[in-house]
Amino acid sequence: MRKLITLLERKEWTAYVNAALEYDFYHTWFYHSLDHTGNPFLFVYEEDQHYIAFPLLKRNISDSSFSDLSSVYGYTGPISNQKFEDIDDCMIDNFKVSFLDFLDKEQNVCVFSRLHPLFNQYLLFEKFGGVYENGKTVAIDLTLSIEEQRGKYRKTTLKNIKKCRKAGYSVKQSRDQNDITLFYDMYTRNMERVEAADCYFFSKSYFNYLIDNDDFDCRLLLVYANDVIVCGMIVTFTHGIIQVHLVGTKPAYLRESPAKFLIDEITLIGRNEGMKYLHLGGGVGFKMDTLFNWKAGFSDLFLEYKSWRYVSNTSVYHSLVSKREIDERISIDFFPLYRAVLNSLTFGFLQLVI
Repeated sequence: MRKLITLLERKEWTAYVNAALEYDFYHTWFYHSLDHTGNPFLFVYEEDQHYIAFPLLKRNISDSSFSDLSSVYGYTGPISNQKFEDIDDCMIDNFKVSFLDFLDKEQNVCVFSRLHPLFNQYLLFEKFGGVYENGKTVAIDLTLSIEEQRGKYRKTTLKNIKKCRKAGYSVKQSRDQNDITLFYDMYTRNMERVEAADCYFFSKSYFNYLIDNDDFDCRLLLVYANDVIVCGMIVTFTHGIIQVHLVGTKPAYLRESPAKFLIDEITLIGRNEGMKYLHLGGGVGFKMDTLFNWKAGFSDLFLEYKSWRYVSNTSVYHSLVSKREIDERISIDFFPLYRAVLNSLTFGFLQLVI
């Protein structure tokens, strides 16, 4: 049996998320309610007491009767009340039949979904095809002893942390409106400094909604040098996973690396609250670049980050690409290709600005 749950059905959406064995804040009703790039819904396939739930965004394709499906900013993909490696092959086959039928009846041309590096969601899509290797992300394993954890820090990383601690840097959590505004300004200036794409700029209300929501645990953590706020992060604590969602540092303090100090402090908070991982994300476009190298200074736990890129109606897909006068052989990492904005600077999923 399948059904579609919309944003009008908050309790039902939340019930499926909370009953899943593995999930993150990216899957929640509230986080999807913040996205205005499409119409969010939860596709649910059920057999007896088991289910697979897949949050997606439906987007209309201009000048056509067709649509396509995408995912919210972040790491989403399907969830289930079973481990993906434990789902019966028969159920996966039946899910495939049901989902393909849905795509056809709803005239969805293709699907793009970012997958979660800590979950084996890709196993669900192997029979479809279209699982794409994007690159790697970095995570800190909080189940190790604190000595083992810090033993994996690069020497320069540990030196920066100790220097900040010796200088009297401290960390505080805040919901104060003035602090949120200060962090918003700091984050926005950082995005301007690295010339990030438009999708990495958010309204001030977005920051307020995140921090004040009651669907998941979201915190603004700030680093103080004496009485001056020099760095901050919006982080989430969800079902054993800490995600570094947004980061900002005052330019004058970049050389001091307060973000490194804050990450180490967050691991201590996470340990006290029984969290298992602090996920830092990857490099720009998930390349092994300077950003990835910065994050790798904390851990050698590198995770495979995958996405699902599936074309359900090839003739319409090719027609849409052709209409844009785009050569499908072009070397650009973008899906679906007919939505690509060419000749512009495009960043990957930039999760951490140091």
